[in-house]
Amino acid sequence: MELPIYIVDAFTDQQFKGNSAAVVPLDAWLDDETMQKIAIENNLSETAFIKQESLNQYTIRWFSPLTEIDFCGHATLASSYVLFNLYESQGQIEFITEKVGSLYVNCRDDGRIEMSFPNQAPELVTEVPVPLLQGLSIQPVKVLRNRQAYFAIYDSQLDVESVTYHLEQLAQLAPYDVVVTAPSDRYDFVSRYFWPANGGDEDPVTGSIHAGLVPYWAEQLGKQEMLAYQASKRGGALYCRMVSDRVLLSGFAVIYLRGTIYI
Repeated sequence: MELPIYIVDAFTDQQFKGNSAAVVPLDAWLDDETMQKIAIENNLSETAFIKQESLNQYTIRWFSPLTEIDFCGHATLASSYVLFNLYESQGQIEFITEKVGSLYVNCRDDGRIEMSFPNQAPELVTEVPVPLLQGLSIQPVKVLRNRQAYFAIYDSQLDVESVTYHLEQLAQLAPYDVVVTAPSDRYDFVSRYFWPANGGDEDPVTGSIHAGLVPYWAEQLGKQEMLAYQASKRGGALYCRMVSDRVLLSGFAVIYLRGTIYI
């Protein structure tokens, strides 16, 4: 069997920046074990498998090298880039997911791809888990959580950039991951994302967690439109908007590879 595969750098307009995702369009679903093996072989933070259901409607599933993921933003952006630029899709794309409902994607006139996500605002945690406090070198000023991760809030961008982490401690928070975030002078807010429970070490740019970060910072900053930056080694910019109960994220993407899988 031969399958097409594309690797796209998401949330960046430069190769070797942002977050890389593999995209594998399918005519029929593979079994879960095979999809997981492909994700392990790719060894990227996510591999997205997409299958067309009708015009501009696709089911999407995401696999990290460790497990299937409920929700992934950058691989959704990468999949959209492939459909808009290589498969000549036009108009709004709907991605059907099992865990978070439908995700709607449009290609803007400026070339950014804009994704509409459900609002996943975090709530304050009254009892902070000990592994979280022991797993971060700088203590957060407060901690929140949504269905995906713990949110460690800091006062400054320097804290976010300087904090070190202990994966063994943070892994005990499974199934939750950890995002550290703070306001920024150059951007509206910055973040970093650690996910030993579901993906590995530090994720370069994490679109899904911004479904929680954007509503939090919109309330804190009193703004509906914001520019965010994920301060990983590769780094990536995310253009954010709150529209009613939806979180709109947009960013650029660059193709790195197109090829064929033989299985």
